Amino acid sequence: MSTASAPAPARPAPARPPASGGTAAILLVVGFVLLSLNARVAFGQIGPLAPVAGFSNRTVTVLGVIPPLCMGLFAPLAVPARRRFGDERALFAASVVVLAGAVVRMLGMPGLFVGTVVVAAAIAVVNVLIPVFVRTRFAPNRIGVMMGVYALSMGAGSAIVAALIVPVWRAAGQSWPTAIGIAIVPALLAVAGLVPQLNCSAATDPTTTQAPAPKHRVHRTPLAWSLTIFFGLQTLLFYTVLAWLPSILVAAGLAKSSAGGMQALFIVGVSIGGLVVPLLAGMREDQRPHIIGTIILGAAGVVGLLCAPAAAPPVWAVLLGIGLGSGQGLSGVLFTRRGSDHHHVTALSTMAQTVGYLIAAVGPLLASWIHDRTGGWTAPLVTFLVLLAVNAVCSLRAGHDG
Repeated sequence: MSTASAPAPARPAPARPPASGGTAAILLVVGFVLLSLNARVAFGQIGPLAPVAGFSNRTVTVLGVIPPLCMGLFAPLAVPARRRFGDERALFAASVVVLAGAVVRMLGMPGLFVGTVVVAAAIAVVNVLIPVFVRTRFAPNRIGVMMGVYALSMGAGSAIVAALIVPVWRAAGQSWPTAIGIAIVPALLAVAGLVPQLNCSAATDPTTTQAPAPKHRVHRTPLAWSLTIFFGLQTLLFYTVLAWLPSILVAAGLAKSSAGGMQALFIVGVSIGGLVVPLLAGMREDQRPHIIGTIILGAAGVVGLLCAPAAAPPVWAVLLGIGLGSGQGLSGVLFTRRGSDHHHVTALSTMAQTVGYLIAAVGPLLASWIHDRTGGWTAPLVTFLVLLAVNAVCSLRAGHDG
């Protein structure tokens, strides 16, 4: 149990009444979907683009490490941003920064690196605030649904861009900066979608105007560490597969263009798992079966790549996507379910995402290092299975209130 300066009710009502119908509710949902569509777009571009654009392994590795590293380093900024501006304005500001970073990424290789840092830093704030925003703005019985919508939209945005980036690269005369620039479109839509929510100002948000928030010392609790391990290892595997799946399949004999298509199927699987599993998990108090289920599905995809990568790559890609994508969406449900109040949810989300993303940053580097030392992808894939087994053992505490 976390230590706080004052006791809080186990399941308090949202700080602001959720919109129950009409234009306000429609605008809220539309804005939430557009925000979610933009949450991973920039990070899914490099995998399918790298083989055709001729990016070096070092470039792919660094660009794979930057997102989780920066999302871990900058996640703590969400707490003062929420306290100062409120959820809506903090999310809007972060979306504007994502848009700016998407533009910078078009400015040659230096811009690609700098812009990726900018985008990842802003997305770090979005990641932390999304579970709090859902708990605050939507009814309790809609939490699982909205976290599923978040994961589905996030995966759909990435899948669409991953499927389009190689054709756009060809149509643009093999110009990768132009292909990278398609991320500007969802970034603009996210900014526009949040404009109607700006009237929910910090001045009227009880979570930012009341007495100082209780100090939840979550780092002292087994619950917080179990959440962090689950989120961290699932995210490590997600970003590693996102960075290297096309290269793994090309090494197995697939054409480069087909490998890019498998990346899109992987992200489709992410969308499916991200919608269905949080929806089911939100209906129950005990999420342990869902945790184990996501790990089993991810392991099945890894075993397929390990034993017969060229036999059924669409199946392996979708299994990996469902397993890892459902883990991403399920984490949001776990934050909202295990938190005792809005401040506790923020503290759990911040810790899990700060430490978890720093853990995840090791993934692409570790896979690259093992691949270079062994000359193939067998050893990295075996390492993935070991990490999934560790996750199954360490993460069960996160699935229940006991």
